[in-house]
Amino acid sequence: MNALISVSDKTGILEFAQALHGLGIRLLSTGGTAKLLADAGLPVTEVADHTGFPEMLDGRVKTLHPKIHGGLLARRDVPDHMAALKAHDIAAIDLLVVNLYPFEATVAKPGCTLEDAIENIDIGGPAMVRSAAKNWKDVGVLTDASQYAGVLDELKAGGKLTDATKFALSVAAFNRISQYDGAISDYLSGIQADGAHSLFPGQSNGRFIKVQDLRYGENSHQQAALYRDLYPAPGSLVTATQLQGKELSYNNIADADAAWECVKSFGDSAACVIVKHANPCGVAVGADALEAYSKAFKTDPTSAFGGIIAFNCTLDEAAAQQVAKQFVEVLMAPAFTPEALAVFKSKVNVRILQIALPPGGDTAWKQGRNLMDVKRVGSGLLMQTADNHELAQADLKVVSKLQPTPAQLQDLLFAWKVAKYVKSNAIVFCGGGMTLGVGAGQMSRIDSARIASIKAANAGLDLNGSAVASDAFFPFRDGLDVVVDVGANCVIQPGGSMRDEEVIAAADERGVVMVLSGVRHFRH
Repeated sequence: MNALISVSDKTGILEFAQALHGLGIRLLSTGGTAKLLADAGLPVTEVADHTGFPEMLDGRVKTLHPKIHGGLLARRDVPDHMAALKAHDIAAIDLLVVNLYPFEATVAKPGCTLEDAIENIDIGGPAMVRSAAKNWKDVGVLTDASQYAGVLDELKAGGKLTDATKFALSVAAFNRISQYDGAISDYLSGIQADGAHSLFPGQSNGRFIKVQDLRYGENSHQQAALYRDLYPAPGSLVTATQLQGKELSYNNIADADAAWECVKSFGDSAACVIVKHANPCGVAVGADALEAYSKAFKTDPTSAFGGIIAFNCTLDEAAAQQVAKQFVEVLMAPAFTPEALAVFKSKVNVRILQIALPPGGDTAWKQGRNLMDVKRVGSGLLMQTADNHELAQADLKVVSKLQPTPAQLQDLLFAWKVAKYVKSNAIVFCGGGMTLGVGAGQMSRIDSARIASIKAANAGLDLNGSAVASDAFFPFRDGLDVVVDVGANCVIQPGGSMRDEEVIAAADERGVVMVLSGVRHFRH
């Protein structure tokens, strides 16, 4: 057997080559890889010696040769192919080990120039990979170090690779080439006339890897699967480990993502978010998980039934015992104590997910956010930068005659943070580090305000002295009057309406604080 090895990432390659040599496999290699193997005392033939043609053009041409591609593409079951190899003194290549120039890593570096990017576009590597992958019945092609161990085990056990393994390696190889070409297309088609790089390239190439098939989609007559980014961000939902429970459904995943993105935005403050049908129905911070959960649950106990619950802190036994008293579909936290897990041991259907928060302190949660949001439309795709805007106290503009107290400012910022994750039109009442009433997804802002107040009343929560966040401006004063009538004494809204002066005057008339954020948070 002959193995051709040519890798940019040399992780594990020396040990792999040593094992191949130990199995009696002849080694061919290129450039730096050949030197690495030779320096380790392995007998290796350089490609230039194998082909009888030197590397040229600064290494741009070295494997683009009939002795390489003939050895990869020749079908062993076609006599004419084998006769051609013999006539031209071409050795068959049975194993190809290639990983490509680091294009993705290069263009991800700050200050990457077009010249840097172009020089890191691999030509010979993808050509060899495609040749080997096309001829998968006769050639095993490895494109990632994670494949080395399994291939070695199979070679040691049977002396050759099974057809199933070679086909799987071929599929992985074509996927890798697709990912690589997509990255090149995205980068190059994003370069504008002035040399700047656009966020929205001329062609968008999605690169996602299937995590699992799902039982069904949003409804039982729909089919579905979960995919992850090629390089998922730390702290994102797709990095979760499921510790127990039934298989996650499409709706479980969608709601769990909404809960997780909201809860991790609270940084180092112990927080709990309860989500039902993609909307937070209870959010709170507390001294610990138990206090945060108890406060969040009070907002809307009815909607919390069968909800998704997320914590941004370790779930201990005390909090677990309280959570276990209700029906919960999915429970998420960065860590669980053994005692907490024991509480749910008998509740075998509860899906428990452990998701590590990104390292880096209070702002680390930002690392796990999407940079882009996408939405399908008929035969098309809407793309936008993700809504990652964070409002600081210094950004607030007080427009009412009455000035906010420090406590009111904290309540307003809390309410605004929650409103960002509530479907438009969103109205959120908050106070004391917890939601008091949430109105979501209504066609009219005044209806959202009424629903939020009704929910608070149903939960027995007092709205006197509460803070209110509106995800977009009040188009008329009527929405403001509704929230003030039920007890709100401070309001945060973006501003920007033609009737801002009328609404601000209404706030002064009613004796409440009004601050403007200057930014809205529509969520559709």
